[in-house]
Amino acid sequence: MKSWRAAALMAVAAGEIESALVVGIEKMSDKTSHDVTASLAAAADADYEVEQGVSFVGLNALVMQRYLHEFGWKHADFAPFAINAHANALHNPFARLHEKITAEKFDKAPMVATPISLLDASPTGDGAAAVVIVLADKVASLKNRPRIVVAASASNTDTIAVHSRKDPLFLSAAYASAKRCYEMAGIEPKDLDVFEVHDAFTIMAALSLEACGFAERGKGVQLGLDNEISPKGRIPICTRGGLKARGHPVGATGMYQIVEVTQQLRGECGGTQVDGAKIGMAQNIGGSGATIVTHILKVD
Repeated sequence: MKSWRAAALMAVAAGEIESALVVGIEKMSDKTSHDVTASLAAAADADYEVEQGVSFVGLNALVMQRYLHEFGWKHADFAPFAINAHANALHNPFARLHEKITAEKFDKAPMVATPISLLDASPTGDGAAAVVIVLADKVASLKNRPRIVVAASASNTDTIAVHSRKDPLFLSAAYASAKRCYEMAGIEPKDLDVFEVHDAFTIMAALSLEACGFAERGKGVQLGLDNEISPKGRIPICTRGGLKARGHPVGATGMYQIVEVTQQLRGECGGTQVDGAKIGMAQNIGGSGATIVTHILKVD
């Protein structure tokens, strides 16, 4: 889905086609948990990770464990990421989990792969989302709906294996793709009104915020503790529930993020609408950070 979005955008921008319909679809509910886990593991290194029996959840648990050790945080400090996602999902009729959670519930959630608990992880499921891309001058006027333009789009890669990275606690592909997008759009991180992060796990939300310039290395967790990630905060994330509560139908997730940023910029998000949102960013992560695609959308 990451390459299809980029291909559609480039084809329209180059004038090869007048419009493109990009659809993300995923159906995971007709497979057993074992089969789903095995399929997701294909995003990890086959020789040094999968071969050793490490699941995708296990890989993120290792990263999170190292983060806790390196920077001195406690597992409970990650609760705001899950609490925010679930609170926002209550206002999204398409979200999978319409259930408010508390810090106490987060603390008592069963462990999946220590230190990742059930409430640190996003649920898989079925889903579909789509966008239509056309040249901006083809939609000069829309009745009562602002025109949304793609201000920037960039993708970058890192090693597939986490242990091969120079710094396993820094998403270098997120940093590079976001930096390129900021340059293309002519903005800085502080100019963003909303950011749809790829919060497959709470640790990934923290690492994404750090890599994209919203917090120093090792301090992404503080944004949640300070309530800076809520719809009224400094950098609202997961405003429609994120992967954590909207759900993570893998092949459709990236398109959901694009749709949700567009909804924010059009003022269609009701109880989680970010006041005056004009610029939004969506970031989709492949594997544990091996391939990352970032898009910035703006009200034109």
